[in-house]
Amino acid sequence: MDHDHIVILGSHYHIPYGLGDDACEEAYTTFLKPFVSTLYKYPKIQATLHYSGVLLYWLEKTHPEFFMLLEDLVSRKQVELLGGGFYEPMMPLIPLSDKIGQIEMLTTYLRKQFGKRPQGCRLSALAWEPQMVGTLSTCGMGYTFLEEGQFILAGAGPGTIEPCITEDQGKIITVFPLSTRFKDAFAQKKASQVLTDWLGEAGEGKKKLLCVFPEALFAEDPQESADMRFHRFFEDLSQFESQLEFSSPGKVFKGLRGLQKIYFPPSQEAGVPPVRQFLIDYPEANQLYAKMMFTHVLINQLRGDKSRKRIAREELWKAQGFDVFCPGAYGGVCRHAIRKAAYKALLGAEKISREQSSAVPSVLQFDFNLDGEGEYLFRNGHLNCYIQRTGASVFELDYLPKVWNYLDTFAPGHRRTAFADYLVSPAFTFQDAQGGAFPGPGPALPHRYCGGESFEPVSMDKEHEQVHFRLPVHPELPYGQIELEKRYQVRKDTLKVSYVLINRGTGPETGLFIPSVDLSFPGEGEAFIRLVSGPVPGGVPDKAAGYGVDREGLRISGTAEITLEDLKNEVCLTLKSDLDFEAWVLPVRTRCPVQGTFLELYQSTCIMPIRPFYLEPGDCLAVEFSLRLY
Repeated sequence: MDHDHIVILGSHYHIPYGLGDDACEEAYTTFLKPFVSTLYKYPKIQATLHYSGVLLYWLEKTHPEFFMLLEDLVSRKQVELLGGGFYEPMMPLIPLSDKIGQIEMLTTYLRKQFGKRPQGCRLSALAWEPQMVGTLSTCGMGYTFLEEGQFILAGAGPGTIEPCITEDQGKIITVFPLSTRFKDAFAQKKASQVLTDWLGEAGEGKKKLLCVFPEALFAEDPQESADMRFHRFFEDLSQFESQLEFSSPGKVFKGLRGLQKIYFPPSQEAGVPPVRQFLIDYPEANQLYAKMMFTHVLINQLRGDKSRKRIAREELWKAQGFDVFCPGAYGGVCRHAIRKAAYKALLGAEKISREQSSAVPSVLQFDFNLDGEGEYLFRNGHLNCYIQRTGASVFELDYLPKVWNYLDTFAPGHRRTAFADYLVSPAFTFQDAQGGAFPGPGPALPHRYCGGESFEPVSMDKEHEQVHFRLPVHPELPYGQIELEKRYQVRKDTLKVSYVLINRGTGPETGLFIPSVDLSFPGEGEAFIRLVSGPVPGGVPDKAAGYGVDREGLRISGTAEITLEDLKNEVCLTLKSDLDFEAWVLPVRTRCPVQGTFLELYQSTCIMPIRPFYLEPGDCLAVEFSLRLY
């Protein structure tokens, strides 16, 4: 039967890499299984499915019966599977070779599992840039999808939005418009009412196409089970089988002729920041982006070992998911587990790419953060220690034997680092720190946050693996007459930081000197962290003498050394000083949006060694700290 109107019904689902079995199982039980098993009962309704490679791989290993159902739906041409990037990457942000590699990886997987190569793809987060035309065409993709808003931005009128072609550098691809007006309507109204409304708009005459991925339909409803909701949905759709053709984009694509050409601008719906704006708004996302680009360069330098290069690239791709670069539905860059999985993959790729020379210590200056200024990179077989001029602080500390970045943390508004220093009033208390007074205690408690100021580089000694910084006086600031010198040295498994505070003013200065060290563990509580205070006989912590870090923090008096044990990674971290100090140990948590609600998520554990000072004009205080990982 030749229908006047066609509906392309799609479903998309993705679980961010790193969230693990529980998140995948919940998605499978709550959404995927009910939707696909119900669809199977309505053979006249075709659907288009896009599942990320992360999710498909998990389904293959965990629920082979679901794969068998998909295979049956594909073989009877009721379902078309879409391609895309295997790890659901944020395409505009990753290098061309990685774009192609990720698309071909999912294409190969679908062809091997289901016997059919995908004709088209769905881009992650529908993030578009004109250069994507050449990439998709090179990968054999005939079509993709963009939301109607993109068509309007490109100049199409609201009543004339239809499939079109777009071109770049002589390459062409077809673009289907995804309805933004109707995708949420399916969750708010009966499907029969939504289709009736659309048919009323379509009117008589020219054949019309509705392409919709009703993602809101997958929201949990405490009043109705998923099985009942999808049964009602497909039953409503089946009432229109005589009026509508439920088709696949591949079938429609083959019949399209005489399409209008449109040039789409980079994706940017009203009120939604451009893709790269996330790198500005979220320093942690920019940090992962910089690490990804740095690792990409390291991998490209591999010569003569194609197998190692391929394995390293596949590790790199795991860290390119769009969730890493935005606050997505599952918490995105705010989510501890998502960032940790990305860093673990990046460090794994880095280890593979520099395995032969990993034991050779080095220190170099390099614009790692892509901010126009050189950062200082210490690298050896045990540690990566990366230092920025802002605060002369450590922004990445990788323990390579466990492929773990202990400075991967998150805080709204500013990037937390290690050895970011404070000069504060003697009246500042542990209770003030517990209450979140850092980084600004306020006018009642004069303070200087040196961690936010730009230090001057003094020297870099490659032979002795040292970098020396100076923070000059700023008389207009509290404690602004104090000059701070800071020297870093990395040897094997130990980072040493030497400080000299000099009073350059005409009057005495008194206060607290507090280097703040944020360390990011797999989690908080007794299952993850154990603390040992004081010197450790023989350098080996006695686990029986340890205790957990309380949710409200710990205050330790009169010590020159404390050890934290990372119980999951089986790593000890010892902070030691040549002078006694009082230590404040506080957990850092943030409230993050996750699947429609706000969760308080652990981010890191902050250690603050407190050192009082009293300096007459010209006096100085010298103190050295070391942080050892073993």
